[in-house]
Amino acid sequence: MPMNLDAVGSSIGPTTVAWSADDALLYALGVGAGQDDPLAELAYTTENTAGVEQRVLPTFGAILTQFRPPADGSARPRISFGSFDPAFLVHAEQSVALARPLPAAGTMDVTTRLAGIYDKGSGALVVTEAFGRLPDDPEDAPTVVSRSAVFIRGEGGFGVKGPSDPWRLPEREPDLVLHASTRPDQALLYRLSGDHNPLHTDPAFAGRAGFDRPILHGMCTYGVVARRLLTELAGGDPARFGSLRGRFSAPVLPGDALLIEVWGDGPEHRFRVVRTDGRLVLDRGAFVTR
Repeated sequence: MPMNLDAVGSSIGPTTVAWSADDALLYALGVGAGQDDPLAELAYTTENTAGVEQRVLPTFGAILTQFRPPADGSARPRISFGSFDPAFLVHAEQSVALARPLPAAGTMDVTTRLAGIYDKGSGALVVTEAFGRLPDDPEDAPTVVSRSAVFIRGEGGFGVKGPSDPWRLPEREPDLVLHASTRPDQALLYRLSGDHNPLHTDPAFAGRAGFDRPILHGMCTYGVVARRLLTELAGGDPARFGSLRGRFSAPVLPGDALLIEVWGDGPEHRFRVVRTDGRLVLDRGAFVTR
């Protein structure tokens, strides 16, 4: 079935989601907090360390707005934009912006909008926007704004072109190179934050999608990279997080080591991520601090 272009502009919500302090801790562990040094990120991995107030990694906002089920236990509502084989869907792009740090526990009203469906020739790019409002947020000023794009192979050919992207890297060597690690069991832990796509755990499903083995969630890679950038460029302070965006270029396997190449010394740092074998896995990155 072709993409349902008439669905563009439709929205669902607001839907109330809730999270606990343990949910925030689990997400932090899922994206590698404390993995290399258990004592290095206690604000994100513990709630009872003397003299340390629990904090929430900013990219948890994308999880709350995109993957968290409703607080009433019902199924998460979704916008229907066509019928396709889910094995042919991959996460293509992601951004998240926060107006202020998230509380360790709370509720949020989430509204989701289908922003566009674009023809990429070999497939369709489907873009959604989600807005997360804390209870005291004004209607026009949500705490979280996340934007996600998925690519669906074999669904192109309908002629709707998307906007151009002016992103460019400076023509010089990176100003900073950061190391990031993942564990062989990373996907098994990360999925407990709400993304149960079998592409990341089921060998048969991964094989149907064209992979030799399950791959790491793109949003897990995104969170690992965000955590390292926050530590190095914002002193680990979530209040200094403005926004993060990136495009997924190639899969990461659980256990892969990554290099984050960073350019810029102002509020916006551009970056890309490569595996240690040189394969580009996350491109067109921009990290904005306050």
